[in-house]
This record gives sequence, structure tokens and C-alpha cells, in this order.
Amino acid sequence: MNIAIIPARGGSKRIPQKNTRNFCGKPISGYSIEAALETNLFEPSSLPLATIELPILHIISNNIKLLSTFQY
Repeated sequence: MNIAIIPARGGSKRIPQKNTRNFCGKPISGYSIEAALETNLFEPSSLPLATIELPILHIISNNIKLLSTFQY
């Protein structure tokens, strides 16, 4: 089983709130998650989203089908 962790850090200086910002119908960080899933190397359960930002966790988990999200 392959495992990938998608980091979704808040606090970007150049693009504020970039992980929750809507870009062409989905959150920007959703593109990284979907690209990883489209490789067919990862199952949704082996692709956790790691963040300390609760808004990122809620927006991504509501828009992208992941089975595992956690806040550290």
C-alpha cells in the first residue's frame, strides 16, 4: 500500500487563505489531492490531509472525497 500525505498549511504570505480559496469550482489544495488520486497509486484511505487549520479541514473534507483527515 502506498501512502501520501498532502500538507495543507495555512498562513501563506503570497496568496492568503490559498488552501480554502475557491479556484474554478474547488479549493486550490483540492487539485493536489485529486492529482494524487488520479495516479491510481493511492486509495482515498491512504491519502490523509494534514493541517492545523480547522477551516482548511472542513472545506477540503466537504469538497473532496477523502476517508481520512486529521488535525495536528
